[in-house]
Amino acid sequence: MNDRPGRRTLWQRWLTLGLALLFACSAGLSAGWNFNTIIARSQQLYGPATPAAQRQIDAWAELLKSPPQGDIKDKLNRVNQFFNSRMRFRDDITVWGQQDYWATPIEFLRKGAGDCEDYALAKYFSLREMGVPARQLRIIYVKALQLNQAHMVVAWYATPDATPLILDNLKTAVLPATQRNDLLPVYSFNEQGLWIPQAGKSKRVGDSKRLSRWQDLLTKMRAEGFEINE
Repeated sequence: MNDRPGRRTLWQRWLTLGLALLFACSAGLSAGWNFNTIIARSQQLYGPATPAAQRQIDAWAELLKSPPQGDIKDKLNRVNQFFNSRMRFRDDITVWGQQDYWATPIEFLRKGAGDCEDYALAKYFSLREMGVPARQLRIIYVKALQLNQAHMVVAWYATPDATPLILDNLKTAVLPATQRNDLLPVYSFNEQGLWIPQAGKSKRVGDSKRLSRWQDLLTKMRAEGFEINE
């Protein structure tokens, strides 16, 4: 080649920049859920969605595509409000004919109804897809004292030892756990572990792979076309 050193250096810089941009674009395309795939696969699994259900799925996809641009509390409030205002509470016997069924977010939206677990799981995965790290989020099994029954909520922790904010289908507002004396924590989990309350804090006691319903849920979501990384 007859290129002068200066021209070769400039060309190499442009090549490096081009590869960096290509990588960035590729990463952007691979990041996030592909709802065309998800809708197609869920139709294969469950049949066509009703027009009303498809509108709910489209609204969810739009929320995840264009999340609130404020601080984390904006995301928490928006996700909490989205599912609380759109979904109807129904127990698993009514919706699924089973005593205990963990629905994927797509199943939940297609039915338009579900129980506390379905609300919590849909909120958790929505926040994860919005970029909230797993270390800040947990799904918590609690006892709802006023109802005297098992219940499930989502908690967001600013730091590991911080008082979490609670997302709950029983409340329209996202509140600190210190203001939810009606909830008694039993255990919490996410894809990184399993915790139990101990001496006012949480103690990690193992891996969430021990939770068979959680693993079954992840398997169903992958079959529906969701990219789920543990």
